[in-house]
Amino acid sequence: MTLLQPALQTRSTWAPLLLRIPVGIIFMAHGAQKLFGWFGGHGLEGTGQWMSSIGLEPGVLMALAAGSAEFFGGLLLLIGLLTRPAALALAFTMVMAIVTVHIGNGLFMSNNGYEFGLALLAASVSLLVSGGGNLSLDRALYPAD
Repeated sequence: MTLLQPALQTRSTWAPLLLRIPVGIIFMAHGAQKLFGWFGGHGLEGTGQWMSSIGLEPGVLMALAAGSAEFFGGLLLLIGLLTRPAALALAFTMVMAIVTVHIGNGLFMSNNGYEFGLALLAASVSLLVSGGGNLSLDRALYPAD
């Protein structure tokens, strides 16, 4: 067994692909807002200032960490490479977002609640458990069955 085997191993199933594509795109878009200011985002500097304002210091470093996890983790989900480690990083990012920003606002998105973060957390945990499935680079690199 190689060191990467647990990270790459996945079953021949289509369900993870149905999660990887939309969730990967969503995470990439949110990361691009934080890192590059795309899609109406505030970029690294603006996001960093906001993170500092809510007590996440140093703000720019926190924005870089969150934005990178979302953008690059989303990209890895999209192509199905290192799906499990990417999903773990994204799950952690969503737990942090829920706890530091959204939990005090209740469940619903209309009040800036944790509803959307919880859905992304659930999708990330599902991919952490399942791996990339069919049409993933993980499957191509390490066909298990």
